[in-house]
Amino acid sequence: MKPGFAVLTVSDSVSRHLKPDTSGDKIIEMLEGAGFAIAARDVVPDEQNEIADKLRLWSDDSGVAGIVTTGGTGVAPRDVTPEAAMEVIDKTLPGMAEAMRQESLKKTPFAMLSRQVVGIRNQTLIVTLPGSPKAVAECLDVVLPMFAHILNLLAGNTRHSEDKR
Repeated sequence: MKPGFAVLTVSDSVSRHLKPDTSGDKIIEMLEGAGFAIAARDVVPDEQNEIADKLRLWSDDSGVAGIVTTGGTGVAPRDVTPEAAMEVIDKTLPGMAEAMRQESLKKTPFAMLSRQVVGIRNQTLIVTLPGSPKAVAECLDVVLPMFAHILNLLAGNTRHSEDKR
């Protein structure tokens, strides 16, 4: 069985049906293209408690191996996705967030304003991405190749071969 991912779009306007969820669509396209199943999808407004509640619910579900969010990672007053993620994450993976920002900086100086967070809760990978489809694609391109390895490690497959670090 393929590991299932949940996709959470954090957006006041998408949650009110004022615009389509193109960033969530992009995440699903890329995850499925990499061979991952989609276990759940939802949209919430930029409310820290709603974001954290959804992350908890999904990360406590054994059918969800990973969660990818889009939106709310900037510096605007209602951008609270990183705070919600940090509220529920047990272990952070700062290198992954740094890698996304580093690669994005090659394309735009605005990348230094993004506050992506990556971590683990209950053997579930949680990755927060910016809100635009272009930024989603750029950032997911950087970290998506690591997902299968991370999920293997979280499943307890920790034996390393000699040629790996």
